[in-house]
Amino acid sequence: MVEIGAIPVFVAVAENGSFAAAARQLGLTKSAVSKRIGGLETHLGAQLFHRSTRSISLTEAGEIYLAHAVQALGSAKEAEDAVAALQGTPVGHLRVSAPMSFGQLHVARAIPEFLRRYPGITMELSMDDRFVDLVESGMDLALRAGTLADSALIARKLAPIHSVIVAAPDYLDKVGEPTHPQDLTDHDCLHYAYSRDPLEWKFIGEEGEIAVRTKGRFRVNNSEALCTTLLAGLGIGRLPTFIAGSHLAAGRLRRVLPNFVMPEQALYAVFPERRHVPAKVRAFVDFFAEHVGQKTPYWDDEAGLTAPR
Repeated sequence: MVEIGAIPVFVAVAENGSFAAAARQLGLTKSAVSKRIGGLETHLGAQLFHRSTRSISLTEAGEIYLAHAVQALGSAKEAEDAVAALQGTPVGHLRVSAPMSFGQLHVARAIPEFLRRYPGITMELSMDDRFVDLVESGMDLALRAGTLADSALIARKLAPIHSVIVAAPDYLDKVGEPTHPQDLTDHDCLHYAYSRDPLEWKFIGEEGEIAVRTKGRFRVNNSEALCTTLLAGLGIGRLPTFIAGSHLAAGRLRRVLPNFVMPEQALYAVFPERRHVPAKVRAFVDFFAEHVGQKTPYWDDEAGLTAPR
């Protein structure tokens, strides 16, 4: 009999390069994974992995088997999607990836209502500011902000994303408020490390596009941490309105250079291209677009950006 049940275990070990990592991904014990691979090798009459005390690697037979195993898993997933598409109510386990700050502030708060609306869905939310490969990680979809690179993924725009320049009132009262983007060169600017170019800030005004090379003493790879330092009066920073909105509404932050806008980006839902998009994926994407508000997201209302730009 073909060892069908061992195929996803084999693929997980091959992709993770470790029995222990594969076990964590699959929710199994390391010994159970090892036993499954051993049984598969016995069934095939071939060794699939070179094993040492520090690492494992695929044998020639393992490389050949992996190519077919990945195709088999893909076909099985397509079969599941096709059956799920026939069902009236979305069901199944949904794995979603989201940026850390956005996930904490806006995705997590939407989950209870989503799960109440779709009781047949179980959900796993993974939050990480680093790029996540959906295929390798096994995620069903990801929420991504900014400009998307070309890929084979399907992307649906959910909402615009606006950034604003902000500072604490205490900081501005102490050092003065810039009136033109070039004035930022005289200020201590705080930076988000994962921006494509953290130091260059671009604006659009009556004179066209303006690019300013900023400088400052602090850089961090998390937007909420950046916001915390801005609230403490450390300097001026660029924040997306989904972070800054509530603080602007409460007066904890003040918008700087309101007559100059920054280039608009977007929030996307991205997911692997399939013949049948799973109903659970469609359900979440539709729900979250409704939750956010596609033309004017609720965080833009909080930030005072009531009209789309």
